[in-house]
Amino acid sequence: MKAHDALYIDGAWRPAASAETLAVLNPADEQVVGHVPAGGAEDVDAAVRAARAALPGWAATPPAERARHIGAIRDGLRERAEEIAATVTAELGAPAKLADLVHTRLPIAVAGSYAELAAAHPFEEKVGNSVVYAEPVGVVGAITPWNYPLHQIVAKVAPALAAGCTIVVKPAEDTPLTAQLFAEIVDAAGLPAGVFNLVTGLGPVAGQALAEHADVDMVSFTGSTAVGRRIGAVAGGAVKRVALELGGKSANVILPSADLAKAVSVGIANVMTNSGQTCSAWTRMLVPAQRYEEAVALAAEAAAKYVPGERLGPLVSAKQRERVRGYITRGVEEGARLVAGGAEAPLETGYYVAPTVFADVTPDMTIAQEEIFGPVVSILRYEDEADALALANGTVYGLGGAVWGEQEEAVAFARRMDTGQVDINGGRFNPLAPFGGYKQSGVGRELGAHGLAEYLQTKSLQF
Repeated sequence: MKAHDALYIDGAWRPAASAETLAVLNPADEQVVGHVPAGGAEDVDAAVRAARAALPGWAATPPAERARHIGAIRDGLRERAEEIAATVTAELGAPAKLADLVHTRLPIAVAGSYAELAAAHPFEEKVGNSVVYAEPVGVVGAITPWNYPLHQIVAKVAPALAAGCTIVVKPAEDTPLTAQLFAEIVDAAGLPAGVFNLVTGLGPVAGQALAEHADVDMVSFTGSTAVGRRIGAVAGGAVKRVALELGGKSANVILPSADLAKAVSVGIANVMTNSGQTCSAWTRMLVPAQRYEEAVALAAEAAAKYVPGERLGPLVSAKQRERVRGYITRGVEEGARLVAGGAEAPLETGYYVAPTVFADVTPDMTIAQEEIFGPVVSILRYEDEADALALANGTVYGLGGAVWGEQEEAVAFARRMDTGQVDINGGRFNPLAPFGGYKQSGVGRELGAHGLAEYLQTKSLQF
């Protein structure tokens, strides 16, 4: 697609207040693929005012009609699926197959799920001598990340629209072209002016202005825990609703009864998906001591299959690449054993990092505690189940995880993990199940009925 030199505000493409633009690079070849406006506080204010003006009419729109609009958005995503995938590949560097299967098809499924939920959700219920109404929170400010640029927009916009909220989206500055394409699809779906608005720009400028705006009733943010803390502090001062989907350091727990080869292979594949740029990736592999070296060998063998530039895409930017390489260097310095990959650049061009596996990782090491957000796996050994559980729960995060082993045993272990989602023996991702974290991995849930509830508030009338 061709980049827009304007912002989408109040149902139309409008020039930004400033002529300043942001360059969008293809991280695979480091070439500029487009420019977008660097929106600022004045643009955010215009978008929020448009959303505020549109709120009464959209909130009063019957749920079935809101569902029809969301269905039209889903249909538009389907019609432009090839273009979406190509755009994600251009600005994120995602391999074509991943761009199609995950970055394109998943948002289509999520949009479809909210078209159904909007039509079927009980927005009114009788409770004793009361009638309880579920009403929209109001104007939503959505700040979305670059790692899943379309999915994270749809996961916020679709439930907000289903709830009757209006919304202003500030997409990540690294991947704004997909957001602009989504705005075109929303425009074609015929939503009333002001219901959906898009302002591209830098996080510390446009993102901060959106989070601080007095007429924003709720902030939905996906990104780092550090930024989430700042947004939470700003929102808390104004007593705004927040939904924060933040970092992770998920454990892949392989019990003695597990199929070790399968657990290791799927575990490596999980981390390498999207070049490790997934908040819920199972970046800590926990293995029983008696099978440790076998697991390490299997992990190194599996990682070697992810060839940079082919099966493994680049990281999103030079800054992100250097951040990940810094963690790899620190892992070596702190005494971890490098069994695959390393900090050395695997290709001359592009922001690539080799698939990297560390053995002899101890829980006090930086690579075992901090989110790296790259294709890096740390393998830790445990002595018994109690030790495994302590390791699994031994970080400030609690977003995702996995357990492998005899079914009943694996479920019992998973129930004791301090995390929002756990996959049992390779369980498939479910776009209807709530997604979100414990501890410093966030506040609130996305997807399905639980995701819709984040954008609703209740009112009761007593008779």
